[in-house]
Amino acid sequence: MNKKTLVLGVSPNPLKYSHKAVKRLLENGIEVHAVGKYVTTVDDLEVKNEPYPIDGIHTIALYLNAQNQKEYYDYILSLKPQRIVFNPGTYNDELIKLAKDNGIKVVEDCVLVMLRSGDY
Repeated sequence: MNKKTLVLGVSPNPLKYSHKAVKRLLENGIEVHAVGKYVTTVDDLEVKNEPYPIDGIHTIALYLNAQNQKEYYDYILSLKPQRIVFNPGTYNDELIKLAKDNGIKVVEDCVLVMLRSGDY
C-alpha cells in the first residue's frame, strides 16, 4: 500500500530533518506532497508554500512546532488523513485531541526511524 504522505513544514535546507524525510520517503517509493515556508524543491519534488487540496492522504508528517501548527489545523483535518506523525519537537496536545476526535490515528515517532525500521 502506498501511504501517500504530506510532509508539513519542509525546509529547503538539506541538513534539516524535514528535508531528509522527504528524500527518504521518495526513496522508499512513497508518493509525497510537501508544504513549507518557502517554494523550493527536494530532488524533483516541488515544495509549495501554501496549503493545497490533496486527495487520498494517508499520513501527515509534521515538522512544525506546536505554535506554528495552529494555522494548519483546518487544513490538516480537511485532508482526512488516516494518521498524523508527530516528529520530535512537534508534540501538541491540542492537535492530538482534534485528531483523535476526528478518528485520526496519532503517532509520536520519527519518520526517518520509522522508515529505517520498517514501521512506516
